[in-house]
Amino acid sequence: MEKQEHLDLYTQMVLIRRVEERAAELYQQGKIGGFLHLYIGQEAVSTGLVAARQPQDRIITAYRDHGVALNVGISANAVMAELLGKATGISKGKGGSMHMADVEKNFWGGHAIVGAHLPIAAGLALGDQYSENDGVTICMFGDGATNIGFFHEGVNLSKVWNLPVLWVCE
Repeated sequence: MEKQEHLDLYTQMVLIRRVEERAAELYQQGKIGGFLHLYIGQEAVSTGLVAARQPQDRIITAYRDHGVALNVGISANAVMAELLGKATGISKGKGGSMHMADVEKNFWGGHAIVGAHLPIAAGLALGDQYSENDGVTICMFGDGATNIGFFHEGVNLSKVWNLPVLWVCE
């Protein structure tokens, strides 16, 4: 990679950190309703993954999705608007912190139920395999998701059917 590419990745990580710090402040002030699960400390994970993915590759994650949303090219303004429940947000302010998605950017969202997105990732990969697309589904999850049935079902199914899924435990 060139020096500028390294600086661009660093800039993305700093942007994620600053947005998350501001979101934490707004949450403490009561301006963000519901729950807020910050991505602080995980910035490098999604930044590296998204930098390596190809346009046809899908990405799906759990409820710490703000950083991933920024990495795939959703603006900081749209992310913050969603957190604040504004109509200019990614999901028109109705998804909040845990439900950001943009299928045009192949970002299949954050999902609030621990591990519930794991079989969806396997399904996305199955769809690509069936359609003979050469994309890979990148599925990000936390270690808490590894002790529920969805995890084992999704990982086992993807192996048995040789599905193009990259499972990433953050």
